[in-house]
Amino acid sequence: MSSTGAINIAGVSADASAEDLVGPRGARPRRALSRRNIMLYGTLFVIAVYYILPLYVMIVTSLKGMPEIRLGNIFAPPVEITFEPWVKAWSSACTGLNCEGLSRGFWNSVRITIPSIVLSIAIASVNGYALANWRFKGANLFFTILIVGAFIPYQVMLYPLVIILREMGLYGSLTGLVLVHAVFGMPILTLLFRNYFTSVPEELFKAARVDGAGFWGIYFKIMLPMSLPIFVVAMIIQVTGIWNDFLFGVVYTRPEYYPMTVQLNNIVNSVQGVKEYNVNMAATIITGLVPLIVYFASGKLFVRGIAAGAVKG
Repeated sequence: MSSTGAINIAGVSADASAEDLVGPRGARPRRALSRRNIMLYGTLFVIAVYYILPLYVMIVTSLKGMPEIRLGNIFAPPVEITFEPWVKAWSSACTGLNCEGLSRGFWNSVRITIPSIVLSIAIASVNGYALANWRFKGANLFFTILIVGAFIPYQVMLYPLVIILREMGLYGSLTGLVLVHAVFGMPILTLLFRNYFTSVPEELFKAARVDGAGFWGIYFKIMLPMSLPIFVVAMIIQVTGIWNDFLFGVVYTRPEYYPMTVQLNNIVNSVQGVKEYNVNMAATIITGLVPLIVYFASGKLFVRGIAAGAVKG
């Protein structure tokens, strides 16, 4: 063996001996069953059970026939699974004088939700971009008014909006309801977009200005490609709020334009005939499927949007 190899071996042995004398470094590993972990995971488990148990009862009840439901054991899984309650809830359950199930309400909700989301997010994103990057005169006052508007109870505005829509000839139509949802979603969405665009490096904006880009050029070529997470956050907030809305739907539309939530209320609270709990549970689950699907399909982008500036001031 060469002298260099011997020196290296001696050096390694010396280093190893020194390490053995000093001992391992770094933080001590925590015990898996410490008191803190037991309290933390125990609390999370209780909260999870609290929210999952009603959903479990809804699902198993919707898959049972009425004779089995009358036995009274709501937590027992179905002995014989049937999807007839789901079919009836969708296509033949009576919502007042109409017995077409939730199908018509579903398409009404789609016609309400999609235009409302597109309109509110388009306007709010431009508002937030202007407030964050363009210091126009009165920007602070405009932003303050929007924030104050976000905290005004919408019940206060119900009757004034009825009068305004009536004078515009939009009361009782889907277009009027779309405008209402777009207006009420504007303050919080503008706040989200403004905070997100504020977190974008200002050097990008200044470099684009030096290159001669204008208001819309910077918005479409720089801000939009970088803003997918916050658009997903805004979409989830709007889908959840608009799809689950009941009050605006029943106030500003006619029976033929009622959204899904209003028809669900008519099914569940019907006082005629036998109370079909399996159909009611199936109808409730069907009504809530769209927001759940949207959230689970884009959950990672939602978290990215929140972490990237959605709640920064």
